[in-house]
Amino acid sequence: MGLLDGKTALITGAARGIGKAIALKFAGEGANIAFTDLAIDENGQRTEREIAALGVKVKGYASNAAGFEDTARVVAEIHKDFGRIDILVNNAGITRDGLMMRMNEQQWDMVINVNLKSAFNFIHACTPIMMRQKTGSIINMSSVVGVSGNAGQCNYSASKAGMIGLAKSIAKELGSRGVRANAIAPGFIITEMTDQLTEEVKAEWAKSIPLRRGGTPEDVANVATFLASDLSSYVTGQVIHCCGGMNT
Repeated sequence: MGLLDGKTALITGAARGIGKAIALKFAGEGANIAFTDLAIDENGQRTEREIAALGVKVKGYASNAAGFEDTARVVAEIHKDFGRIDILVNNAGITRDGLMMRMNEQQWDMVINVNLKSAFNFIHACTPIMMRQKTGSIINMSSVVGVSGNAGQCNYSASKAGMIGLAKSIAKELGSRGVRANAIAPGFIITEMTDQLTEEVKAEWAKSIPLRRGGTPEDVANVATFLASDLSSYVTGQVIHCCGGMNT
């Protein structure tokens, strides 16, 4: 018996990285998986095959998470294909880093739209389904910089702080209908994005982390599994830091 047997999870931006790790972990715990990405390209098809090999139902959907109407369309399609949506993980995100004085409007708008507005879009489309089911778990992927801020990431930090406020507000709005909402704040997680950093930079970063290492996507997936499962049935409106102690 898996922790998520019989549940259907919708994970945005899950063709690679943390989203993919969450999808694989959920599938390993028995959940059927619907995942989205801007395009279901070779990476998305590979993810689909890896999840299918775990013996659950899976389908990838091309979706512009920042588009309100496109999100409504894809959620309706997922609901038709799977019959229910028990878990929503708002994971889609990008960075367009730069100091505020040099940041242009496009860099600001793009990050806010992809990272924060996408979460609004998917929550707006999924909550009527969850309310009718009288059960649901919404997980917003935030970041430690959404709590502490970070120079050169005003747009990203603002979007991730918004994910926390959104989760807390949804928890208050929908708790009486059996729908929970929480946020995860990862720290320095080793992904394809961080692979671009030099070994020296990564070693220096690790020195600032009490556990003296970067996290893995699987570390974040483990926290997400707890929040998605009935183990956290009395947990809502919370932010769980998965950062090795760097934000204490």
